[in-house]
Formats: sequence, C-alpha cells, structure tokens
Amino acid sequence: MRCENSLAHRLCEVAATCCRSARLLECTQCALPPWLPQTVRLLRTLSKAPEQLVALNNLRDNPGATHSPKRVGRGTGSGLGKTSGRGHKGQKARTGRSPKLGFEGGQTPLRLRIGKRGFTNPFQKDLLTVNLDAVSKRIQQGRLDTSSVITMQTLREAGLIGKKVSSGVKLLGRGATSFLTPVHLQVSETSKSAQQAVEKAGGSVTTVYYNQLGLRALLTPDFFPEKGRQLPRPAKPPAKIAERYDQIGELPPSMSMPTQTQ
Repeated sequence: MRCENSLAHRLCEVAATCCRSARLLECTQCALPPWLPQTVRLLRTLSKAPEQLVALNNLRDNPGATHSPKRVGRGTGSGLGKTSGRGHKGQKARTGRSPKLGFEGGQTPLRLRIGKRGFTNPFQKDLLTVNLDAVSKRIQQGRLDTSSVITMQTLREAGLIGKKVSSGVKLLGRGATSFLTPVHLQVSETSKSAQQAVEKAGGSVTTVYYNQLGLRALLTPDFFPEKGRQLPRPAKPPAKIAERYDQIGELPPSMSMPTQTQ
C-alpha cells in the first residue's frame, strides 16, 4: 500500500508546485535566473515518477530476488508435514547422512561393475609445437638469426615456445606453401610437410635427442654453473627410438652451419 505521507510524495508535491510557479513566470515574460530552467526540469522529472525515488520506506529487493523459506513438519495440509518430504525410515530419512559420491548402499558401485578400457602410455611425450608460419614471422621481425643454426633454445628466446619444455619441440607444416627462407633447424621431431618445405627453401631440419636433463641444460645453460655443477654429458636415445633421430644433442649446442643440406 502506497503511503501518501512519505518523503517521496512530499517531494513530488513540492516539485509540482515549483513547476506551476515557473510556468507562471514564463507566461509573464519575467527575467528568470540562469539556474531556474535546470531546476525546473529536475523537479518535473521528480513529479512524473514518484515511485522511482528511493526512500527508507520503499527500499526492497527486486521481485523474485527472495523466496519464502521451506517450512516442513507443519501439518499434512502444507504437503511437507509428518515425514517432512523424506519418506518412511531408511538411511535417506536420517540426519547426518553423507555417503561418498557413487555410494549405492553397499552393493558394488557402477564404476567397479563395468570393465576397464584403454591404458596410460608411460612413454608418451608432451611435445611443444611450432609452425612454419610462426618461424617465418619471427624471421621477418628480426627475432631469429638465419645466419646460424636455430636450436630449441633459440626458439624459446624468440618467444615461439613456453618456458616449460618437458619432452622437446616438434616442427609442424602450417604455412609451408609460403615458406621461402633458407634456415637450419634443430628440433626433437618434425612433420613431413614441414621438412619438405624447409628443404625446398634451401634449408635443413635435424632431429636431435635430448633427455629431460639435457633439455634443462640446453634451455637454461646458466643453471648448472650457478650451482657449481658441470654440464651433463649428452645422453644416447633408447635403442627402440634411436632411428627417429638424426643425431645426439650436443651440450652446449654447435651453432655452426651444416656443410650440406639433408
């Protein structure tokens, strides 16, 4: 119910009175003070929408923002009396019931009734990827020097790969059709399209093997001298995957250009 004596309605009445007085002054063509037109416009706005004024007696949430609490155990007529919507007896009717997720009352749960499928490969590699279009863009920006061999450390310094390299870098062939710069790259793996595009441009791609310790020494060469340790010796690849690599990674890497492309 709207209160006629509220502050908002009192302001509206004052605004309407002021508007009528201003209208009379305009009709008599009297000189109006410069602040009066703005005040009149404000008062007219207040007089048209008294319900939009904020006062202590009309502060409330938006419709639907609050809900009545759920009242249980207050008679059968409410629909939630007697058992309060929990049914008759049983574990679900008791307080403090908190079984773990997937619990089925003691019987073998579904996650154990069905069989297992697949496996987790313990030898999988988490290779970071670099595309040829990104390499070409860094060369145009002057962030990659094509006069020497581009190693994984060079790619990291150019911002092509992140700081965390766990297994190595793989070169991919996106942008192979427009790649025309002769470069010599050393990466962990490469796709056929990327290798063909680099060799067609007059460059070469060499796949080198580094274990995790070797990658750390390659990407952060200052780590070992700061700890007073020597660089680790290059590790040989396992016999099963030795044929995937062209050579064993050197520490520190050799930056001299290859004598002939592969």
